[in-house]
Amino acid sequence: MLQKNHLLLRFLKLKVVVNGHYIYALAKNKPIVIDMPTNPARLVVTDGFHITKPLELAYSPRHTHFYRIACAIEDDQLLVGFLIIILVYAMGATSGMILLQLLSMVPIFYFLFIYYINRKEFIRIHPVTVVPA
Repeated sequence: MLQKNHLLLRFLKLKVVVNGHYIYALAKNKPIVIDMPTNPARLVVTDGFHITKPLELAYSPRHTHFYRIACAIEDDQLLVGFLIIILVYAMGATSGMILLQLLSMVPIFYFLFIYYINRKEFIRIHPVTVVPA
C-alpha cells in the first residue's frame, strides 16, 4: 500500500488495520508490505475519524496486490474551490451584492460536507495495475 501525495492527506496519520487486530502505520510516499494473517483478510484504512469501507482480500501465493490510498478531495478540486471563493467574493465585494458574497461560501460547505458528513468516502483505497517487467 502506498499513500498518494494529496495535500489533505499530509495532515492525517493514516493506519491500515487488518482483521481488526494488526495495525500498520502509513508513511508518506513509502510503501508498506502487509502480511495476510488469514485467508481472506479484511483491510480498512483509518485516521481515527474517517474509515474506509472494508476491503476483502483473498490470499494467493502467486499474486501481489498493490493499492494506493487517496483522498476524496483532489488537489485540483481544492485549488479550483479556493479560486471560486476568491473570484465570487471579489465580484460580490466590488458590486455590493451580498448574495454573491454568500455564494462564495458554497465550496467551503461542499468540502466540509465531504469531510464531516461523508466520512466513509473521504479516504479511498484504489487498486494499482502493475505491468510485469
